[in-house]
Amino acid sequence: MAYVIGIDVGGTFTDAIIADDKGNIMGAKTPSTPEDYAVGVLNAIDGLAEQVGRPREEILSETAYLAHGTTASINALVTGDVAEVGFLTTRGHRDSIYIMNVEGRYLGLSGTEAQDILRTYKPEALVPKHRALEITERIDSRGDVIVALNEDDVRSAVTNLLEQGVSAIAVSLLWSFQNPAHELRVREIIREMAPGMFVSLSHEVSPRIREYARSTSTIMNAQLGPPLRHYLEPLTAELDERGLAGPLLIMQSAGGTISAEDAPQSAITTLGSVLTGGVVGAHRLAQQLGHSEVVTTDAGGTTFLVGLVVDGEPVRTPGTVINKQPVNASTVKVDVIGSGGGAIAWIDAGGNLRVGPKSATAVPGPAAYGAGGTRPTVTDADLVLGIINPDYFLGGKRTLRRDLAESALLEHIGKPLGLSAEEAAAAVYEVQNAQTADLTRRVVVQAGHDPRNFVVYAFGGAGPIHASAYTAQLGAKELVVPLGAGAAGFSAYGLAASDIVVTREMSDPAPYPVDPARVQENFERLEKQALEALQRQGIDFVEITMSREFDARYTAQMFEVTAAAPDGRLDEESLAIMAKNFERRYAELYGADSGFSAAGFQFINYRVRGTGRFAFSPSLPAHPVADGPASAAVKQRRPVFLDIQRGFEETDIYDYSLLRAGHEIAGPAVVEVDSTTVTVPADRVARVDELGNIRITFF
Repeated sequence: MAYVIGIDVGGTFTDAIIADDKGNIMGAKTPSTPEDYAVGVLNAIDGLAEQVGRPREEILSETAYLAHGTTASINALVTGDVAEVGFLTTRGHRDSIYIMNVEGRYLGLSGTEAQDILRTYKPEALVPKHRALEITERIDSRGDVIVALNEDDVRSAVTNLLEQGVSAIAVSLLWSFQNPAHELRVREIIREMAPGMFVSLSHEVSPRIREYARSTSTIMNAQLGPPLRHYLEPLTAELDERGLAGPLLIMQSAGGTISAEDAPQSAITTLGSVLTGGVVGAHRLAQQLGHSEVVTTDAGGTTFLVGLVVDGEPVRTPGTVINKQPVNASTVKVDVIGSGGGAIAWIDAGGNLRVGPKSATAVPGPAAYGAGGTRPTVTDADLVLGIINPDYFLGGKRTLRRDLAESALLEHIGKPLGLSAEEAAAAVYEVQNAQTADLTRRVVVQAGHDPRNFVVYAFGGAGPIHASAYTAQLGAKELVVPLGAGAAGFSAYGLAASDIVVTREMSDPAPYPVDPARVQENFERLEKQALEALQRQGIDFVEITMSREFDARYTAQMFEVTAAAPDGRLDEESLAIMAKNFERRYAELYGADSGFSAAGFQFINYRVRGTGRFAFSPSLPAHPVADGPASAAVKQRRPVFLDIQRGFEETDIYDYSLLRAGHEIAGPAVVEVDSTTVTVPADRVARVDELGNIRITFF
């Protein structure tokens, strides 16, 4: 028997799935352990062993690989628990990270927020000035050395930083992406003086034009590398001791995994790893179901995440913003709000009901947990509304207390608004549905798409409860709740089903038309780098593929748009296709006829994504076929609130374990799964498909 394991560590729960080479998939769900997330990972593995019915050591000894989505990187940045970093840059350019290219006030803000000048502010610089030092050197935009590297300057600066006790050094020299010789020599000197020092070089982390974003990305990589290494090294050692046969792989923001050994050196690429597993899983499921346009929605205990699959591929972005600082790292585009099941409901100063972003997290959790939490959450509201069964939460592993949920809702929401506990719960339910629908609508429409062309996939422990409501408000054509591997563990399934992916990029600005030989040389160089990186993973792939993309802009514009580039040998016709791809994507983002071809184009950045595919990767297995009516799966009836217009009504409650492919369920109905709950509105019919997914058509 051969296994693969996927483990998704969330703020509240750690989800895990195990798949074998016979097509079987099982899942486990355990509380996350914020004091040491590795404990939760190991607990999840124990839960999987219990599900399989074999000793943990036997399972690990037959595991081809374990894919892990880690919160270590993003938690380190959010909490400030990062390495003390020193920064070395070209003389005269230290202040770029403090001036922030005039972007510091508005990066990451919406247009409305950016216009509120009195409330905008620059974030704290990533490095205090006493740890940001200049060294004498200069390379020009063509890569020619204008001023030689002053090695005495370097040694003096490194000595200064070592005396300050830094545990990592970031090096970002001007035009290093055109000629990295000086940065490479600086690293050699640092390692001569401090052999164990973590060093991050800008031409390796972010070989792109624009020094500010390149520098911030390099600094953040240096901040994250040591704590990520501190997390992964003991976890890897513990897994080795327990007999893990295959490698530990870490999910990257771009939607593929990388070895735990390589992850710390490219720590910035793991920043959104816990967010991307669901999108990767949805992409794999969409291939099985034949869906090319998908909105992925994942509501866990803490957050509500939305991503897109367009034209059969996850939508990616070449960069993101963290704490108002630019990050140059290819990322599966995922939008997030604090609106998971543990999101706390509260009344603001104006007397308005709000839900999130603060969460009750795993400890103490919602009031209904009875673990000391006193603030009402979305889960408490769903319980009071009869949607969640208090005796079947997590498949009966945890009993919820309705009385505590009612007390919290009445005290903090009901009394201030003059509502009963049930009315307060209904209000929280409606706000949750509205704000999740608002995010999905913004993600789809602002990307230039028509929601009517999309199918919504809903997973996570809290997602399927509210999915019918936000799918209807979005105007999508169908809802799919992927229950084949367990909706709450679907992100973990995405991790297990992911490939090894490495991304390599470079800047080479040039006005169009560009010499095809120059573009060809750029892509071939990147493809060689990507291939070498894949080969370093030490894994025998059954297939390696390369995909190309580039960033371009209209002449005189400041920002680029990413578009696809053709494979193979490039000629003038190929470059004309690239230009058309850019204009098409520009029109999708900003509207038809919004471009201005007469201005001409500039090709700025080139990017290659190398993908290594495993010999064994899980896919969702076929579900048993119905041999009787769906009514046989009805376990009880109880009053449930699903619609503000209809209020509470007697509702059939189905046991998912008894549902089979081909069964149809007329709403209103609730389907109880051991890891989540699915709601079916009164005016809809749900059906169970051949993979065990519950599907509801809206038009």
